[in-house]
Amino acid sequence: MDRGERAARVLVVEDDPLLARLVVKYLEREDFAVEHAPDGVEAVAQARNSAPDVVILDIGLPRLDGLEVARQLRRFSDCYIIMLTARDDEVDKLVGLAVGADDYLTKPFSHRELVARVRAMLRRPRRPDRPDDDDALRVGPLRVDRAAREIHLDGQPVTLTPTEFDLIATLAANPRAVLSRRQLIDAVWGTGWGGDERMVDVHIRNLRRKLGDDAASPRFVRTVRGAGYRIGTGQ
Repeated sequence: MDRGERAARVLVVEDDPLLARLVVKYLEREDFAVEHAPDGVEAVAQARNSAPDVVILDIGLPRLDGLEVARQLRRFSDCYIIMLTARDDEVDKLVGLAVGADDYLTKPFSHRELVARVRAMLRRPRRPDRPDDDDALRVGPLRVDRAAREIHLDGQPVTLTPTEFDLIATLAANPRAVLSRRQLIDAVWGTGWGGDERMVDVHIRNLRRKLGDDAASPRFVRTVRGAGYRIGTGQ
């Protein structure tokens, strides 16, 4: 794995010792720099110290559960978060995404799937190598600066997760085009991603909330029933 001149850093947060050892082994075999935290409190402390690129985060953790860890991480980190849930339960998945996770995996999972999800996250660079102010996009009062990976609404910054930013940037780069869930997944998560396409809807809902965008009368992200999403409000 090559992100500049260093191995990508992955923090594994898992309280099951056997599973933690296996996940760490899988990732180290793929040349990631891997750390392990056995509980939520230690996870937050390690993330502050080591600034991981990706956090693999179990929901059911001692001391501080995975959802609260995700909330706290989002206060100081733009790392990618992949939630692990022990149940094939939509509630776990949707709540995890709502607090800032980018993706999820349901246990049990294969090591190939885990590595594929991590690689998919890391293919989404946070900043281009050569920022260019001309790379900024405007949608009314919304400015999407792809070079700096920043959003400003009426001149004020809006804090987004990496996935939320990538979604609005993809839509803004395709004005008036209707993009299906699958097209957005291919653009943001990559063509090999095979999870539930409805995950897009959760991220869009979170994005709208942060932009103060009313789904019934949107300024920025419009739902086209049966087709997908597009930027802007015009017909």
